[in-house]
Amino acid sequence: MNELALNDVSVTARILGAAFYYSPDQVPDIIELLASGEWVADWHYGSEEQKQGIAAEMATMQRDDETLDEAYQRLFIGPYALPSPPWGSVWLDKENVLFGESTLQLREWMQANQIDIHLTQNEPEDHFGLLMMMVAWVAEHQPENLSELLGKHILPWGLLYLDKMQEKGDSPFYVGLSKLAHLTLVAWQDSMNIEVDKKLIFYR
Repeated sequence: MNELALNDVSVTARILGAAFYYSPDQVPDIIELLASGEWVADWHYGSEEQKQGIAAEMATMQRDDETLDEAYQRLFIGPYALPSPPWGSVWLDKENVLFGESTLQLREWMQANQIDIHLTQNEPEDHFGLLMMMVAWVAEHQPENLSELLGKHILPWGLLYLDKMQEKGDSPFYVGLSKLAHLTLVAWQDSMNIEVDKKLIFYR
């Protein structure tokens, strides 16, 4: 990929990663950008029609009976079962557990490539938001490893996660965000001609 294309990957991955990983009150500028629709002209993935539709959804921000912070709590924290769990190992492990075998494989890959995301607490590295931020870092510092990160550790389950978020999320903002992430991942896969590892999916 040329430098301009890598910059597009880095910028969009960082925005998506922050929006999926952090609560809205932690990244108000990102939330405001996405809700404003100002990103549409500079987002070089998806058709204009797709992006305008997504922007209209995200502009709604929240339901009448649920704030955006409450939606984040419901979709990413709990206390009840999450509609679409954002961790890879929940999808790829027979027991649907955190810190499963796929998480350990990701850690080994990170160690082999000297990638450290400096987590402040003991949590799985395969959270979708963290992985998007890792994509941004790899695009900037190790672009030769970008296809492997996406093909082995994100795409085998990430699109299914986003599909279920669209189906079960029940939040205009986060459903729109999931659509945006989906079309972006598909565009990366196509533009980089990524071969995706075939892995069994155990979460339904």
